[in-house]
Amino acid sequence: HARRTHNINLANWIPDMFMERVEKDWQWSLFDPKNVPELIDTFGDEFRAIYEQAEADGIYEKQVPARQLYQRMMKSLAETGNGWMTFKDPSNLKCNQTGPGATGESGNNRDRVVHLSNLCTEILEVTSQSETAVCNLGSVNLGEFVVESEGVSTIDFAKLGQVVRQVVPFLDRVIDINYYPTDEAGVSNARWRPVGLGLMGLQDVFFKLALPFDSPIARDISRRISEEIYFNALWASTELAEANGPHAAFKETRAAAGDLQFDLWGVEPSDVERWASLRERIEKHGLRNSLMIAIAPTATIASIAGCYECIEPQVSNLFKRETLSGEFMQINRYLVKELQSRGLWDAQMIADVKKSEGSIQDIDRVPDDLKAIYRTAWEVPMKSLIEMAADRGAFIDQSQSLNLFMESPTIGKLSSMYMYAWKAGLKTTYYLRSRPATRINKTTSTGPTTSSPAPDGPGGGQPKKTFTEEEAVACSLENPEHCEACD
Repeated sequence: HARRTHNINLANWIPDMFMERVEKDWQWSLFDPKNVPELIDTFGDEFRAIYEQAEADGIYEKQVPARQLYQRMMKSLAETGNGWMTFKDPSNLKCNQTGPGATGESGNNRDRVVHLSNLCTEILEVTSQSETAVCNLGSVNLGEFVVESEGVSTIDFAKLGQVVRQVVPFLDRVIDINYYPTDEAGVSNARWRPVGLGLMGLQDVFFKLALPFDSPIARDISRRISEEIYFNALWASTELAEANGPHAAFKETRAAAGDLQFDLWGVEPSDVERWASLRERIEKHGLRNSLMIAIAPTATIASIAGCYECIEPQVSNLFKRETLSGEFMQINRYLVKELQSRGLWDAQMIADVKKSEGSIQDIDRVPDDLKAIYRTAWEVPMKSLIEMAADRGAFIDQSQSLNLFMESPTIGKLSSMYMYAWKAGLKTTYYLRSRPATRINKTTSTGPTTSSPAPDGPGGGQPKKTFTEEEAVACSLENPEHCEACD
């Protein structure tokens, strides 16, 4: 047991057919890829036909109940947080790069297939023997677009669109000046010119607007933000195409055939006329970039920018962050401000939040409206997170690093959760965070008073912790996201 690879980052690349058989409690056939190599390079109906024919021919190595295999996947997730669930068919069928091709041929083009995602499951690009997928990433800090006027906080969507149109040319320029370690990487990036513009600080937006993370208004804002970023990124790409020409493989894409990401989800955008004008520009000028949007985890850059990570709710209102530079107690500055304004922030409140491990749900003095706004990821229903991810997914042409959180996970709970994610149309999921792996360290005080923790950021440093040479280069299995090398 000790020799098993518990911390290798593995993912399951799952066809729709498998999930359907899990639902129906049917058998699943396991094939040697040498015997049926076509399964690797196909998806959708073509994959299904080849799979069923291989089954009929009896060339499988083994058959197992689909539910039994699915349960083993859930067991791995519960034990390690790894074995991420990524879905092969949505990843391909909703990918702009896997379009009908320049000649409009039907079926799969086996040189244009998404075979896997990256480590953080937000990148979905085609690969082949001659092309290694490459992507250049950037993220906008959403919290900076919340403005206050006459005591009312709103999002400046015009400014957000302006910034997106400024960022896209920079990401596109990286393609031309980058260093490529292999010829295959250079060929792929020059041919497809994909970029991955993401976001961070969604939780900051909801804190500034005093909204519970999964409220209907917050959900609508999350969707509108994603639509605004996607629209302006595409518009900027048409301007680049007008000036420099579309990317070399544009005619092979779904966009060239008139399908944008939300079309592939069967979703109608909010302003049809605006999108119609963009479609006209795409038809006339093409797109400089085959892919535009990918939401990365932003663990490191969010810390640098002083905002919450990507699309996630906060993990705790009070926690200790451990780095090689020392240990720092961080606190939710938005919560502190609210409690101070109501005369509730004092030594006893600090002690209560510590005792509750960063939650305020069981602290009687905290008003109910604040309890709703300042829930942690453990207190927000995962169904809501999945639904919000699906809402924004219609405007994300790659994917999103979606961590899911569950205290004391069971195979039954996980089975239902990931089945729901698949049915919602998600392309990928990321870590399963289980409660014991992320609990804050309790601290005790021997004196009569409790000192205030430092606000968010490195200002509250405690004496620097020393490490042996071996410890300094080792990742923590309990908190791998805090490894400075891996971040």
